[in-house]
Amino acid sequence: MKNTFIGQPMERREDMRFLRGRGEYVDDVAMPGLLYAVILRSSVAHGRLISIDASAALKVPGVHSVITAADMPGGPPIVPMRLQPLPEFKPFEQPVIAHDKVRYVGEPIAVVLASSVAIGEDALEAIAVEIEDLPAVADWQTAAKNKSVLFEKPGTNRSLVFQARKGDADAAFANAPYVRREHLRTGRHYGLTMEPRGVMATWDDAAGKLTVYGAAKVPFFNRRILSAQIKLPVESIEMIENDVGGGYGARGEFYPEDFLIPFAARHVRRPVKWIEDRRETLMAMNHAREEECDLEVACARDGTILAIRGEVHTDMGAYMRTNGAVGARNVSQFMAGPYRVPHVKIDSSLWMTNKTPVGTYRGPGRFEANFFLERMIDMIAADLGIDRIDFRRKNLITSAEQPYPIAHVQPTDARDEYDSGEYSETLERALKEIDWPKLSKLQGKLIDGKYHGLGVVCFIEGGGAGPKESARIEVNKDGTLSVYMGTSSVGQGVETVFAQIAADALEVPVERIHHVYHGSTAYVSDGYGAYHSRSTVMGGSAVLDATNNFMATLRQAAGKRLGCAESNVALDIDKVTGGGRSMELSEFAELTAEGAFLNKKHTYSYGAHVAHITVDARLGRIEIVDYVVVQDVGRAVNPLTVKGQVLGSLVQGLGGAVLEDLKYDENGQFLTGSLADYLLPTATDFPNLRCVVLDDYPSPINPLGVKGAGEGGIIAAGGCMANAVANALQSFGAQPLQLPLTPTYIWELVQAGQKQAAE
Repeated sequence: MKNTFIGQPMERREDMRFLRGRGEYVDDVAMPGLLYAVILRSSVAHGRLISIDASAALKVPGVHSVITAADMPGGPPIVPMRLQPLPEFKPFEQPVIAHDKVRYVGEPIAVVLASSVAIGEDALEAIAVEIEDLPAVADWQTAAKNKSVLFEKPGTNRSLVFQARKGDADAAFANAPYVRREHLRTGRHYGLTMEPRGVMATWDDAAGKLTVYGAAKVPFFNRRILSAQIKLPVESIEMIENDVGGGYGARGEFYPEDFLIPFAARHVRRPVKWIEDRRETLMAMNHAREEECDLEVACARDGTILAIRGEVHTDMGAYMRTNGAVGARNVSQFMAGPYRVPHVKIDSSLWMTNKTPVGTYRGPGRFEANFFLERMIDMIAADLGIDRIDFRRKNLITSAEQPYPIAHVQPTDARDEYDSGEYSETLERALKEIDWPKLSKLQGKLIDGKYHGLGVVCFIEGGGAGPKESARIEVNKDGTLSVYMGTSSVGQGVETVFAQIAADALEVPVERIHHVYHGSTAYVSDGYGAYHSRSTVMGGSAVLDATNNFMATLRQAAGKRLGCAESNVALDIDKVTGGGRSMELSEFAELTAEGAFLNKKHTYSYGAHVAHITVDARLGRIEIVDYVVVQDVGRAVNPLTVKGQVLGSLVQGLGGAVLEDLKYDENGQFLTGSLADYLLPTATDFPNLRCVVLDDYPSPINPLGVKGAGEGGIIAAGGCMANAVANALQSFGAQPLQLPLTPTYIWELVQAGQKQAAE
């Protein structure tokens, strides 16, 4: 009987380790002679670094060393771009430590190595730093004036303009019977993790080997960066992936600390550990989302979308970091969402400012694009006198149109197409789940002092980035099997999912897959990591290839030992059979085979969000009565983990929609210094969330038929909540055009509506 582990809602095998407190995070790793690193960070947003005097700090008892740019022969190395490594970005890349200028509050200036964190923090106060203040560039509008430039060599604060094109948008607009234009904005927030970042490094002088603990997301790529920076062969560096308290796109990219700590360990010939505190997390880990858009949509009078065009301005912060361009690129390419839009023209400008640099955060660019377009759709439908549900039905892409080409982006020449799906089906299911016909009667109604509102949006989620992923299968001494992966774990449940895939492919009980090892650079020859919702698409397909190669290797070895043709060899749970004889699988201990999956196309899952909320107009307070997400993921390997991913990302999306906001003043000073200022969702904030996972339209681009599904909850949350608020406050004429939907902002919308009505 054929295995059917794929498709089963199995509980995550890794959870018991965490629930019992047996996870091993980088801060759990300790070694004799350990020194603790504490980083002196700039308190100035923009200035010339004149001098650093660490002599007094070196006299503090317990301080071993103070490292600055002067200790790095040839000057501090630069952190290169990982994604979209365009030559235009080179002048804007970040040095690992400040040496001529400081460009944001939080930029590393010096590293103190001490016998304890407390001693190191005391020593920071003794370091004398002289900085000549320069005018701060605190927003993209100031950046565009170029009166104060962050980088003198290019002489401009705009690093690039992405151009997304499809058809002839200008011609479509010239002949359009209806056009609406709006200015919209998403606020700055980011993927704050439960556990702050951490790095520990050890240097073996005799072996010439560097070991780095705390690798995450893309350890193989980061090893190559570090190898070039620190001038060691790649083979002399091992990166070990410990457990992490969340990734969300931000954690695991190469940061300055990923060089500074290994450099320090080799510099002093002792183990060095750095653990980020919460204030450092807020000011030093990649920010995201701060984008403004002037968007136009052209339609026929029957609601058919003819074209979209617009200009997007993205606040990139002070440097172009490894994946920092992704959000600005994606917002241009995916502005049309899941809709049939024949003509697209979006220009996305990347502006350098004196803020923390940006990177990706779950659903980069798609969260912003979804909010921009879905807000417009509700307003356009009202203008045209068309029901907003019918408007979406008319324009959603059908399965007959797949694969559906989308806008291509220059200068990357990124061309892509959606792979499969009937996009209206998830919308209809979401409406059914929430009982739209019944609830629609509540729209805008004032009941017990609260206005009821309904929000609806549709979304598209890209996933499965290539070009490659690797996996390896090995027989253990006890006859069980282990899977070794090139991808990483950042909380998505890969240990369970890959075990299900391997067990099905090998026709063995899932319990025979003893362990799934992931992320560390010693496990497989190469790996690409966990980003762009790619782990199951690429890693799972690599597991399939590894199982095929494993069985070929096993048949070859067993055929010789059993005296039979390779084609007669079979694996029967824990025995290898052939020619009427059998052997224990344990007799083939350490037999191993590696596999890979190569692919340059992307998967596209899709879905719909529907929300029922109430708004207290006096307080600007939102409460969620019911919220449903329906997402088609192509094929669900484990529906339970998919639901966990969708609901978890939904909570993050709601946080960005109504709570989270990273603030700076006009001088580039960071104002959000603690979690008392940066509000996060708690367990009681959003209790009424539901998810339905469908897998009706498998992806044709990988053998599993799976699609990336880790971002579907977050992408549409902002647009859905804004539409629901507008629906609730329709009697005030409220039209939210920015996120987050804070109580203050909602109150201001209500006041503006009342004032206009009075006039």
